[in-house]
Amino acid sequence: MLLCALGLMFCFRAGVWNIGAEGQLLMGAALGSALAVHMAPDVGGWIIVPLLLLGMLGGALWATVPAFLKTRFGANEILSSLMLTYVAILLLSALVHGPLRDPDGSNFPHSRPIQDGALLPVIVEGTRLHLGAPLALLAAAAALFVHARHRLGFGVRLLGLAPRAAGYAGFDAGRLTWGVLLASGALAGLAGVIEVIGPIGRLNTSVSPGYGFTAIIVAFLGRLHPAGIIVAAAVVALSYLGGELAQIMLRIPNAVTGVFQGVLLFTLLGCDFGVRYRLRRLPAE
Repeated sequence: MLLCALGLMFCFRAGVWNIGAEGQLLMGAALGSALAVHMAPDVGGWIIVPLLLLGMLGGALWATVPAFLKTRFGANEILSSLMLTYVAILLLSALVHGPLRDPDGSNFPHSRPIQDGALLPVIVEGTRLHLGAPLALLAAAAALFVHARHRLGFGVRLLGLAPRAAGYAGFDAGRLTWGVLLASGALAGLAGVIEVIGPIGRLNTSVSPGYGFTAIIVAFLGRLHPAGIIVAAAVVALSYLGGELAQIMLRIPNAVTGVFQGVLLFTLLGCDFGVRYRLRRLPAE
């Protein structure tokens, strides 16, 4: 969620409403897994870097479609990116039922287990904390630098606030749109492949329970700022864990997690409305 939300932050700051991080995550997971499941048992740890790059490539390639449609034809990126998510879900299902299906998996829709050498190493023994966690924090630090100190970050913010002013300042709106969408897709794809070669260990249809969609909430809860997104991602992640625990111990539906996350977002929107606008009672005429 942290990686997806960081990419969405740049899109939303630029006024580009990418709603397809879920599909980009799935395509990153699929492309990275296509190589990982065919690794030899004695593969070295060096293969992790190409797998991560393939995941980023898969997510970025999936983001090129809404980028091209928006810059070439002026198509609404909300619709194009969202609809592509369902295409990605069906494509992932076709892969795990077809070319990537485990021949020894009793026809279950998943790939072969990924060899140990291609899995992200665990940082703390006895836990599931793996190398993906510091990679996500490193990405957040890089995003903070670009957002606060780099010329591109200034151009992204200016494009979202005043597109004509961005043009006068020398920023090309089309290039920035391509840039933020590709960066968002690459970070989402990185999240997807990390999920596969990290805690899951194989590609299946439940790679993501909706992390790409939840990342939209995370981005806004974090106020579209990398430091805030780190805190928001931790809070929303706890809501996932708490929802699973409540389902087991209290026997309540797992959908309560989504309800809680929705209440968080609506509360934030309500606070923004209350800060920006003051309700007044008009005197009777």
